[in-house]
Amino acid sequence: MLQETVLNIFENSWPMIFIFSMIIISMRITYIVKYDKHVVFYKDILALMFIIYILCLFHVVTFQDVTWSTSNFIPFKEMFRYRFASSLFIRNVLGNMLMFIPFGFFVSYFLKLKKPYSILLLSLLISSTIETTQLLIGRVFDVDDILLNVVGGIIGFAIWWVLSKIKSHLPAFLKKDIFYNIIISLILVFMLWQLYQIINLGGAV
Repeated sequence: MLQETVLNIFENSWPMIFIFSMIIISMRITYIVKYDKHVVFYKDILALMFIIYILCLFHVVTFQDVTWSTSNFIPFKEMFRYRFASSLFIRNVLGNMLMFIPFGFFVSYFLKLKKPYSILLLSLLISSTIETTQLLIGRVFDVDDILLNVVGGIIGFAIWWVLSKIKSHLPAFLKKDIFYNIIISLILVFMLWQLYQIINLGGAV
C-alpha cells in the first residue's frame, strides 16, 4: 500500500515537482555564481528536499480521493474505529502520522528547535490550516487527522533532536561538511533507487 501511495503521488505530481525544482536550482546556481557564494551541498539538498516534500504534501491534501469519508469533529472517533493493521488503519492512522514526520524534522532542522512545544504548535497550526482549507474547498475536515499530524510532527522533532545530540558527541573530523555531503549523497542514491523500484513495480502491475 505504501508503494502504491508513493507511486500515485509521483505519477500525478512529478511535472509540478520537476518544474519547481528546476526553478529553485537555476535560481540557486545563479545566486551562487553572481555573488560567489560558498556551496554546502548537503544544506542545499535538504532545502530542495523540503520544497519537494511541501509540493507532495500539497498534492496529497488537495487531490487525494476522499469520497469514502465524511467530516469528523469528534476527537478519536475515526482513528479508533479502524481494525488494527487494516488497510484503512494504515492509510488513515499511520499515514497521517508519517505524512508529518518530514515536516517535524525539516522545520526542527532549519529553525534549530530545542523544545518540542514549538513544533507541536507549528504542526497544530499547519495541520488545522490544511483541514480547514479542505473543508472550504468541498472536501472533508477530520480532527483526528490534526491529532495524528501533530504526533507525526513531534516524532520528526524527536528524530532531529536525537541526531543533533549524536552530532554533538561526534569527533571533529565527522562534523565536517564533506562527511555530511557523503551521507546526503548516499541517501539520495538510496531514495532514487527506491523510487526506481517503485516505478518498475507499478509498471509491472
